[in-house]
Formats: sequence, C-alpha cells, structure tokens
Amino acid sequence: MSQNEEYGKKAHLLIPAGAHTYSRTDEVFPGNAPRVIDHSKGVYTWDVDGNEYLDYGMACRSVTVGYDYDRISEAAIRQIHNGNTATKASKIEIEAAEKLCDLFPWIDMVKFAKNGSTVTSAATKLARAYTGRKYIARCKEHSFFSYDDWFIGDTVMNAGIPTEIQKLTLQFHFNDIASVKSLFEKYKGEIAALIMEPCDTEEPTNNFLQEVRKLCTEYGVVYILDEMITGFRWDLQGACKYYGVEPDLVTFGKGMANGFSVAALGGKRDIMELGGLIHGKERVFLISTTHGAEMSSLGALVETMNVYKELNVTKHIWDIGKKLVTGLREIAREYSLQDYFYIEGAECSPNLVICDKDKKPSFEYRTVFLQEMLRSGILMPYIAVAYEHTDKEIDRTLEAARRAMKVYGSALSGNVMHFIEGNIIKPVFRQYN
Repeated sequence: MSQNEEYGKKAHLLIPAGAHTYSRTDEVFPGNAPRVIDHSKGVYTWDVDGNEYLDYGMACRSVTVGYDYDRISEAAIRQIHNGNTATKASKIEIEAAEKLCDLFPWIDMVKFAKNGSTVTSAATKLARAYTGRKYIARCKEHSFFSYDDWFIGDTVMNAGIPTEIQKLTLQFHFNDIASVKSLFEKYKGEIAALIMEPCDTEEPTNNFLQEVRKLCTEYGVVYILDEMITGFRWDLQGACKYYGVEPDLVTFGKGMANGFSVAALGGKRDIMELGGLIHGKERVFLISTTHGAEMSSLGALVETMNVYKELNVTKHIWDIGKKLVTGLREIAREYSLQDYFYIEGAECSPNLVICDKDKKPSFEYRTVFLQEMLRSGILMPYIAVAYEHTDKEIDRTLEAARRAMKVYGSALSGNVMHFIEGNIIKPVFRQYN
C-alpha cells in the first residue's frame, strides 16, 4: 500500500470527509490527484509518496506569495519565541490592527479571528444589533460565506438548521440592481445587512457595487463586502479599492497572511464599537477566541503586508494571471474548442469553465481535463496564481494544457466516461453524497 493510500484511509477513518475543508476532500479532485500532502514550498507541493506537483490551488487560495516564503515564515517564528499568545492583548496584536486600519480608509476598528466563517458571521451579528432588524440579504451567485446557520441554512446542505433560521436569509442576484431594489422594497425596514463578494467569477458591471452602496444607504441596510478571496489579490487595498467602493463592514482572510491562519472583520467605528465596552449601550458578544490574535499569525500578517508593498505582489499576480489566461485561450482556439473551454472573471483570479457537447459546464469533462493536467504534474483544481508563479511555471503549465486539451477534444468527440479514471469531480454543495 502506498503512503497516499494508507494516509487516505486513515483520514476518512479519523476525520469526517477526510479533511477539514470540504474543498480539500477527495471527491472534488480527479481520481489521480494526490490524497495527502506532505509539504509545500514556493508554488510546488509534494504528496506523502514524494510526488511533486506544480500547485494552482495554493491552499484554497490562501497562499498568495508562496508556500513557506522565508521572510514571512521567519516573522511568524519570531513571534512564536515571544510566547505566541499572552494573558493580555499582545504588542503585535496592536501593531497588526494599526497597520490594517492605516491601510484601509474605510476601516476604523478591526477584530481578528482564525477563519473567514467567524468574521462573516460576526459581521451579520453586528448588523442585526446595529439596525435592530433580522433579515440578511446575500448574493445567490456567490458560493460560500460561512459554515454558520445563517448561510448554510440557505443552501442545499441545510441539514441540522432549523427552518426558522433558514427563512431569515434572503437572496439577490449579482449585477442585477433591480433584484436588490425589489428585495429591499418587499422587506422594507426588516433587512439588517446585505453581504456579497465584490467579484467572484463575474466582474461587476454598470457600477453595480456603487448602486448597491446607494440603496443600502437609502434603506438603512449595513453594506458588507466579503473580501476573503479578493482582498490582497485584486489590490493591496482589496477589490474595494480596485472597483472604487466603500462598505460599512468588510471581511478578510485567506491571502492576508500568506496561508497563516488570520481572518479579520473591519469597518466603521459606530458599528464596530458595539462589540466593545461602550457605557450605556447593550453589549454585543462579538468575537471572543483564545487563539484569534495568535502572535505568530499576526507576525506573518504584518510581514506579508510589507512584502506586498516592497515587491508589488498584486501587479505580478495580475501580470502572470494574464499570461496564463492568454495562453490557455490560444490553446483552446488552436483546437477550435473556444466555445467549450473558456475563462471568465478577473485575470488575477480566473475561473476555468469546461463544457460538454452542448456547451454547458460539465463536471465529467472538467474531470478529464484536470486529470490530464495531473498526469503532467499540474495540480489545478481551480486557478489561484501567486507571486512565485513565474514565466517558467506558466510555460510548463501551457505545455501540459496543450496535451490535456487534445484529450479533452477527443472526449468531446466520443464517450466521456471512457476517458475518466476513478471518480468524477463533485460539487461541494449537494444534498446527498
């Protein structure tokens, strides 16, 4: 038995789903993907059998510079030697908060946590306390905001969530300002917050973000922008700066500390301070976590911000992303597959769409392409480029893509099931296994 097989079996025996994030589980990867990772460096990762892969998953998009980037790792280690945690607020905790508030003009106060679900849920709680309202409006097209009841209850995986809670979350459509206006009118005076990402697989059009800002102000709704993915990728000041919009509350995570466990909720003082020690107002139990301000992670955050400024990380991510996208599109055209295989969204975070014979997105055909990329040592569950992806990595990727495209084209001409080895990729959100 290989180490992958051995550890893979242990993972499912000891951990529900075999991993601590559903997007890391076996079923969302082709059958020839590595089961268990041993270590990673730069933009490469090695499984427990010693196989090397060029990585485009980059730990659920959380590593934006590169795995174990020396300066950032060393900054975290220095904080470990300071004790890594403390009985009172630590020096690095204050320094990190100050640095974040100085960077973002729309952030007056900040609360740190260990994961994105914690801070998005905290944002909705603050909005409810601030407005005295109960409903949350969330963007239907944006796939994930939190593992907490307010969001999961509004998905197909709502088992365990009381129906009373499920009904408190409402949906609107991205780039459809009429759907927002309609929702605000139907539930006038009852919606506490609107939450969405500034950009997911589709970029905002017709000043959509700014128009939502106007409606939120008009109807007294707290405007929450979730920058878990876009923050520290679109721009050092996030997609809010890139698209020119100011939210009331904003959430960050993933790339803000190059893979170290930091998430943040920031926003306007009059909302944020409800979780503080204001006299004469009812208290909001906001976020209270023993490890939320872990010193090593905050040391990594501060150094990541320094690296971003000095090396112009976001410009490189945009440039190298554009090169990869351009190359993939050219290969698709070479095989006359541009109507079946295409890329959408921003070039700093492109979304790969792989279709069936009817030109509809297909998990079966996606499996074929990604399976063939893995044969060339390219781990690409999606595309998350990082600073340490260089021309060399892009050239290798495009060479592999040309081979994979040929097989994908053959699958379109035949029976796709004859080309799949192992499982078909499945979506994370589905009601049954």
